[in-house]
Amino acid sequence: MPDRPADSDDASLRRNLEKARHTTASAKKSLLNPKGMRGVAKEAAWLATHVAMYPFGLVEDKYRHAEERHNLDGLPPVQRGLIIGDVEAAGTPIILIHGIIDNHTVFAFLRRALNRRGFGRVITLNYSPLSDDIPRVARRLKSLVEKVRRETGYERVHVIGHSMGGVVARYYVQCLGGDNRVHTLVTLGSPHAGTMPAYLVPHSVVKQMRPGSPIVQELDAPAPGCRTRMVAIWSDLDQMIIPKRNARIVHPDLNARNVFFRGVGHMSFPVDGRVVHEICTTLAQLDPDGSTLVRGTTSIGSSTGRIVEPEMTPRSRRQARTGVAE
Repeated sequence: MPDRPADSDDASLRRNLEKARHTTASAKKSLLNPKGMRGVAKEAAWLATHVAMYPFGLVEDKYRHAEERHNLDGLPPVQRGLIIGDVEAAGTPIILIHGIIDNHTVFAFLRRALNRRGFGRVITLNYSPLSDDIPRVARRLKSLVEKVRRETGYERVHVIGHSMGGVVARYYVQCLGGDNRVHTLVTLGSPHAGTMPAYLVPHSVVKQMRPGSPIVQELDAPAPGCRTRMVAIWSDLDQMIIPKRNARIVHPDLNARNVFFRGVGHMSFPVDGRVVHEICTTLAQLDPDGSTLVRGTTSIGSSTGRIVEPEMTPRSRRQARTGVAE
């Protein structure tokens, strides 16, 4: 077989160098603006806080059955509003899955925010990257979902996954039949199409998050009839996902919506107020088939953030075109 021409290697090198320059320019643009600087400061502050909290998350967070309420006494207005508006949405269990070098303490703020907004059943799943990989954690998630389903009587749950946790949840939905059990999947900075930094760590589970890995290929495979609605939240300041757009869900068979937030670092997704509001709003719209019932909200079937209200403001039109939550 003849050797590949040297010109081809030179062309490939030039393309890679051009991609690297483009990525560097995009990173500078994301950082050198007010939102970018605030995002960096917030990321640093939250990272320091989370490091202090991390040891408390080494113990498995046991599932506690939520107390059934027969009245609204003692509840703040926000919680009362959700329970009155949709008691099923308020009671549907929510399972949180952390990233590869993390534990359930990363969800401390988000879990409290969900409880304060009226969501009564919030459960976390811990795992170890030293002994687990994506399919193995997905099987653990499957077992937890079945346990929660038996104990609560709810046929379907919601899942929120941060970083690798989002890939685990999507693997469960697409490859292990989880679309029958997961109503809504929200991913936060998850490498759905892989991430380049995964090439820097020669660990088996990290290799699964490289672009083009067998896991990524399984998720790209056809998924006809998948019932789960999906929301992928991504940002221009996510230092762990390169290229940034790999945190989106792009699949013709999936009912997915990609939401972009400017100036949110990788560890800051679960504590950013805009992200938390998006999650709470999405999970409050509970319906059997994944469509959106509330007029004036974002269509869950849109990958660009299309608004389903006839009259749109200039800001709404911008968001519809770009998918950016300002």
